[in-house]
Amino acid sequence: MAFSWDDMRIFIAVAREGSLSGAGTALKLDPATVGRRVQRLEESLGAPLFLKSPQGYAPSEAGERLMPHAEELEQAMLTAEDAVRGQEDRLTGAIRVGAPDGCANFLLPQVVARICDAHPELEVQIVSLPRVFNLNRREADMAIAVSRPTAGRLTVQKITDYHLYLAAHRRWLKGNPIERLDDLRGKRLVGYIPDMIFDKELDYLGELGLEKVQLASNSVSVQFAWVRQGKGIGVVHGFALGNAGRVERVLPEEVALRRTFWLVRHADDRRVRRMSRFAELLCEGLRAEVERLEAEA
Repeated sequence: MAFSWDDMRIFIAVAREGSLSGAGTALKLDPATVGRRVQRLEESLGAPLFLKSPQGYAPSEAGERLMPHAEELEQAMLTAEDAVRGQEDRLTGAIRVGAPDGCANFLLPQVVARICDAHPELEVQIVSLPRVFNLNRREADMAIAVSRPTAGRLTVQKITDYHLYLAAHRRWLKGNPIERLDDLRGKRLVGYIPDMIFDKELDYLGELGLEKVQLASNSVSVQFAWVRQGKGIGVVHGFALGNAGRVERVLPEEVALRRTFWLVRHADDRRVRRMSRFAELLCEGLRAEVERLEAEA
């Protein structure tokens, strides 16, 4: 029994989203319609594709076997679409970029806006989440990471290095002079919630031998707000310091951390010219923006 790409895209969406409602939102379809289409596909194949539970829909054994073939078809459709659109050097359609909080807040808005200014038919979605993105579930078309992935069918390229500094508001420093690292003992530290640090590269205070954090959040933006309001001392991105008002670096000769942004993509997306062109512009834009903002700070 033959089935169509439309059948496969519905199957893929349910498998990735884990529910009819999630798939319906992603596909802009009514969940009941998604359910009927899944049932019809299961009947045509003569096998249940999902195991249904109160937690949602999980691929059955047959669904697991079908998934790689469905994804191959998905990639073929993306490549075909790109071949049709690729007659002109312009970017169109939607691209979703996942990024850690700091990059998503301080760098991506202006970088992406410039790309969209040059390509008005392009739609870019920035997803900021304090965790590692699962590209295999298509949570994003590409993701920016602070650690280089070592597993999965992914392509990884270095975007740029960036720097972080110990920083505090001048008002806070007047009452809490810091002349050496030992002076930080007993001071109010701003940082990540220890058990919510999703990547070892984000354990800045641990690297400095500081463990007790009085003001903690899994959001870089919240941490930055506390530092800017003079509520404590923490580690701040160098590219954010230009917008930090009277916040200044503390012990810059002793505390200057360097990290790297990596662009992570699906391995098969190398064949999609639109994705590769956008990735090229994104990397160029991020490198230039980090350099500009760090120089200004």
